[in-house]
Amino acid sequence: MEQPKTRPTGVTILGVLGIIAGVLLLAAGLIFAGLSAVSPGMMDAGMFGGIAGMLIGILGAVFIVLGVAYFFVAWGLLKGKPWAWTVTLILTIIDMAMGLISIITNPLSIIGLIINGIILYYLFRPHVKAYFGKGSVVI
Repeated sequence: MEQPKTRPTGVTILGVLGIIAGVLLLAAGLIFAGLSAVSPGMMDAGMFGGIAGMLIGILGAVFIVLGVAYFFVAWGLLKGKPWAWTVTLILTIIDMAMGLISIITNPLSIIGLIINGIILYYLFRPHVKAYFGKGSVVI
């Protein structure tokens, strides 16, 4: 009988952060969706124009979808699903590329680059890869 895998602490932290991000994105999405659903009379009064209200609604829907996606990936991380390791790796690399681009206008982006570099390094640690079935533990 196979012994259950022990989840690395850092994976737990990434999973919990994913859940927190999912909650925040869902909340933001619901707030934007609610703002876009303001009665048409209020929109005519000037708070948001018709097109702006529609764009706010679309933004709300995008945030809701992203929130659900974060929950799904966090669940995959906590359960040791190999696809969750791959998705996290891809998203971390994309975020690093965006951070490199934004560092031109925002020098504080270096903090995000450092955090993403640490996550990238951590994902390739042998015991983390082994937890996701991506390699074996070196003893």
